[in-house]
Amino acid sequence: MATRVRQFVIHGVTESGSRFRPSDWAERLAGVMAQFRPAGCAGNHLTYSPYVLPVVIDGVRGIVVDLRLRDLEPLAYKFVVDFARDNHLKTEEREI
Repeated sequence: MATRVRQFVIHGVTESGSRFRPSDWAERLAGVMAQFRPAGCAGNHLTYSPYVLPVVIDGVRGIVVDLRLRDLEPLAYKFVVDFARDNHLKTEEREI
């Protein structure tokens, strides 16, 4: 039986419907979060964390945050959630 993963998704669209700028915001945010990795996972400074990945959903840039980050590093998770809230970005939680 496969384990289901809960995710927090930040869409690059504001609550008022505008695209969030700059256009590379998702890659920048994922780069800042690259240091947060599962225990025993060797870090490569040129890769994203498996917990925070930039994505494109329906043609819009976004970030997918694995909710396990909340347990691994609560302040890092809070930083990402606060980023979305402070910039009035649309968010959702999902399970895959």
